[in-house]
Amino acid sequence: MVERKFKTVYDVICPFCGTLCDDLEVDVNIGSQEVIEIRNACQIGTAKFYSSNPSKHRYEKPLVRKDGELVEVSWDEAIDKTADILVNATRPLLYGFSSTECEAQGKGVELAEILGSILDNTASVCHGPTLLAEQDVGVPSSTLGEYKNRADLVIFWGSNPVHAHPRHLGRYSEFVRGYFKKDGRNDRFVVVIDPRNTHTAQIADLYIQVNPNEDYELINGIRALLRGVEPDEEEIAGVPLEDIKKLVEIIKGCNYGVIFFGMGLTQSLAHHRNIDTAICLTRELNDHTKFLITPMRGHYNVSGANTVFTWNTGYAYSIDFSRGYPRYNPGEFSSVDLLMRDEIDASLIVASDPASNFPAESVKNMFKYPLIAIEPHETPTSAFADVVLPPAIAGIECEGTAYRMDHVPLRLRKVKDAPGECLTDLEILERIIEKVKEKIGE
Repeated sequence: MVERKFKTVYDVICPFCGTLCDDLEVDVNIGSQEVIEIRNACQIGTAKFYSSNPSKHRYEKPLVRKDGELVEVSWDEAIDKTADILVNATRPLLYGFSSTECEAQGKGVELAEILGSILDNTASVCHGPTLLAEQDVGVPSSTLGEYKNRADLVIFWGSNPVHAHPRHLGRYSEFVRGYFKKDGRNDRFVVVIDPRNTHTAQIADLYIQVNPNEDYELINGIRALLRGVEPDEEEIAGVPLEDIKKLVEIIKGCNYGVIFFGMGLTQSLAHHRNIDTAICLTRELNDHTKFLITPMRGHYNVSGANTVFTWNTGYAYSIDFSRGYPRYNPGEFSSVDLLMRDEIDASLIVASDPASNFPAESVKNMFKYPLIAIEPHETPTSAFADVVLPPAIAGIECEGTAYRMDHVPLRLRKVKDAPGECLTDLEILERIIEKVKEKIGE
């Protein structure tokens, strides 16, 4: 009998984007614990699994900066150095958490409370406005499975899933066959509303090109027409009035519609007011037909970070524990704003790379002070860190819980062992908490 040299793990959940595809098959070399083939994943998800293999970019042992260079040290020394930095800081920042499991996120909340620190996740630079709007007016939403089975009208507003969520179209929204939509694409009408003629727009049945930063005006123009009010203008937000009327008739004529919106709404002018009025539009459409709305969340567990932070503190992001209890004020307690004002004197970055996407001035201020990165790969953030703590990659090298973009919790699977001395994010944060408590005398 020939000895099998690899194993196949089925029904693996992809830990890349908020779609959390759960049908992957991963072949792993039993001896070297390297991923050798992935089936059913998109190109980005495939790349993430391959990136878990040992390489020159993968951290396998803890590192501490000494004489300007990162050198390998023991876990005990790295954790002790981390605790010293956090305990001695006056206003530390704990940021990231959107690409790790919920169990680790809960420990992040515990650590922030002990330290009296700022606690924030990546929602503050992506879908934070969505959360503000939902707090204002609620949200009529459902699961991706419902949309797959029932939706005959799909609107992508300010989002481009062909690139951002590559399998969303094939699993939930456009090409997929549902229980009541057995003819797949032929049973659905797809609309894209976006300033750019994206690849998603190019495969839509109707593309509406709105002026940049004028989504708010277009949404309210649609709401006016729904109420029987005829606008005086011949166009709204760059869209001819006749095209808007055509869109309104399409919307009113559907049996089950959904709006999927992305950062084209959350990060353009009006921010959370865009989402606020989009939700109000969705609610008003239910006077005519069945209509729902769902944000296209990016990081695979940013919904989990918002959920875990909320059930622990009452708030989803931008939280300040400096007074011994959680306070919430996006803008005042958001990471970018704090760093721009140079109010942070130490940072612990978990499962994120702010140096790649924060404004340059905020990154300069972050690098002025001690920085700890819990990060499996070399990134612009970890390259300037004073301590690098290498984690096992959740959903590939350890189990955990993650929330899909529609807030359905799913259990991540372990497909292989982590290389070197990597610990899970949960174990790392538990050890930091233990050492911090020891140093402050708890």
